[in-house]
Parts: sequence; C-alpha cells; structure tokens
Amino acid sequence: MPHQEHIINSQPIFSGRVVNLRVDTIQTATGQTYQREIIEHPGAVALVPLDEDGNVILVQQYRAGAGQDLLEIPAGGLEPGETREACARRELQEEVGLRPEELIELGDFYVAASYTTERITIYLARGLRPSALEGDQDEEIAAQRVPFRRALDMALVNEIRDSKTIIGLVWAARHLDRTGSLPGTP
Repeated sequence: MPHQEHIINSQPIFSGRVVNLRVDTIQTATGQTYQREIIEHPGAVALVPLDEDGNVILVQQYRAGAGQDLLEIPAGGLEPGETREACARRELQEEVGLRPEELIELGDFYVAASYTTERITIYLARGLRPSALEGDQDEEIAAQRVPFRRALDMALVNEIRDSKTIIGLVWAARHLDRTGSLPGTP
C-alpha cells in the first residue's frame, strides 16, 4: 500500500545556477513528522546520437562530482520555458556540433528520487547533420565516435560509469533490436 507524505513546511536553503536546495518538513499518514532535504533541478535530456555507420557519439569531460573524466552520451539541462525536445536538439548542437533529423523518445527516469527532483528524458538521435552552436564556456568536451555495440559492451562491463549513459545505451539497444536496426546485426 503506497504511503502518502504531506509537506507541512518547506524552507529554501540555497539557490544556485543549476540547483536549489530546500528542507521540507513532512507528515506521514500515521502523523509522524520528518525532514527531507530536496535538491530542485529543472530537468535534463540526454541523447544517444547514432550515425549512419552504426557509431554512437560519446563525449568525454571532467566531472567534479566524480573527480575524473567520464565518457557519456551528450546531455544537458532544460532552460526556462524550453521543451525537452528543443533542449535535446540544442544540446546536441552545442556538445558535438550535430543536428538530428529524427529524435525518438526512449523514456525518462528520476536520477535519485529520494533527494532530487531531476528527471532525465533519453532520446535516440538519428539523421545527424553538421550544425554547431556555441556550448557552455565552463565545459571542455571531446567527442568520440564509438561503434554502438562496443559502447553498449563498455556500459555492461562497467567501463562506462555514468548512469544516464548506461540507461541510454541499454534503452537504445532495446529500441534498435525491436525495430530490426541494431548496428552489427546480421
């Protein structure tokens, strides 16, 4: 049976460029009260860009939270008033200089529902054409083309450690297998 929590007080703690932090006092159905620390995030998109040769375009960049470079699918946060699809098109142009002719929504997920509102929508991007936009000044990104099956294997054996990338590659493989267009399939 699902449990209901009701917010009885919400206290803003921090307001930043990317996230806000609040502390909610909640009351459960049994009348107990607890505090929940919530990171508010506007949401994000991530893309599995697949070229005509069966390669996925991944980006390598330093991630302060991990303290290291990570290999990831292109992704980025929603701007105020921006649709998820518009964000996906913009981010692909900013991060790898490509515009997709086709975007297929594969699904979405909460990053860590216990403490953040961030929800990421994953898209498969196809029909990639050159079209660059200036990216974020605080990002140093190196794009790499990796055969799709190799990238999927890297995700499955923990060589790729970014959650949105693992989810995106697995969901893309499922979609491509169902449609009979999985790269490398005889």
